[in-house]
Amino acid sequence: MLEHSPVTMAEDNSTELTDFEAGLLEWLCEKDFHAEPWSTKKAAKQFYVEEEAIYEAVAALTRKVPQRIQVFYKNGALHIAAD
Repeated sequence: MLEHSPVTMAEDNSTELTDFEAGLLEWLCEKDFHAEPWSTKKAAKQFYVEEEAIYEAVAALTRKVPQRIQVFYKNGALHIAAD
């Protein structure tokens, strides 16, 4: 039976942002989605992608750069703070 060892962050190349993720993070930093509600539909339109791609990219950002993004629920809506 093969033994599996956990992958350390140093060995995990998935921590590098794709061009799309980097662009989305930059856009999030410029916008005020911590104060105004988030719209995945508007983000998808902005980047000319399907909503699923936005969801996947935001999820990836929370894993890859958790110190730079916060996703939270407030007053009945999703909000995203990024810096």
